[in-house]
Amino acid sequence: MDKFKAFLHRLWTGNGPRKPWLRRIALVIFAFLLPLPLLYLVVFRFVPVPLTPQMAGELVTFQEVHQHWRSIDSMPAALKQSVIGSEDQNFCSHHGFDFEDIEIALKERASGKRHRGASTISQQVARTLFLTPARNWVRKGAEAYLTVLVEFVWPKKRILEAYLNLVDFGHGNYGAEAAAQAYFRVPAAAMTPSQAARLASILPNPDKWKATRAGKRRLNRAFARTHEATENGMDWCVR
Repeated sequence: MDKFKAFLHRLWTGNGPRKPWLRRIALVIFAFLLPLPLLYLVVFRFVPVPLTPQMAGELVTFQEVHQHWRSIDSMPAALKQSVIGSEDQNFCSHHGFDFEDIEIALKERASGKRHRGASTISQQVARTLFLTPARNWVRKGAEAYLTVLVEFVWPKKRILEAYLNLVDFGHGNYGAEAAAQAYFRVPAAAMTPSQAARLASILPNPDKWKATRAGKRRLNRAFARTHEATENGMDWCVR
């Protein structure tokens, strides 16, 4: 242990009078890229995540934040099926990235069509845990790297559990428990399949849409995808 401490001290301070600033910067970047995220994921694989960067940003600007962590086993199967069906139908089979969906999204963007998002649930969890809502290419690169770590450290069931507890359902409601209480006045465990589908239907734009006033087209699409997820057993990895 003493030799290791001496090595770290020498690595940080250098041997000569000049301070090794480039080395220090590289060490800090390395710490933020690997040991700290890994430690974070190892700890919160077993205990509830108390806060996300987006929640923290809203709290410091005195906005309301409602979030109550609930075990995935206490949540209705319809909610898991609705979210997987609407957000990431290949969740149980991919390893963080749905390359087929990404290819389709890129083709839509290239053709000038209104492109859809291609982020998997794993990518959204990585983004939620570590990053702010700002969008740029640096953030996308960080998101991809962090997604690999999330998939490496956490099982699928924990990834979906974190998603269902931390995803932004709009209007200061984070996670299914807060959303169920805000929109339907029931705990998440008591939601009906219809209410679960309504929650899933607002995820693309939760601050604009409300589950209690879900558009017929969006709701029908959510019901159809929930039915498909149920019939095809897309949720097999989180049962």
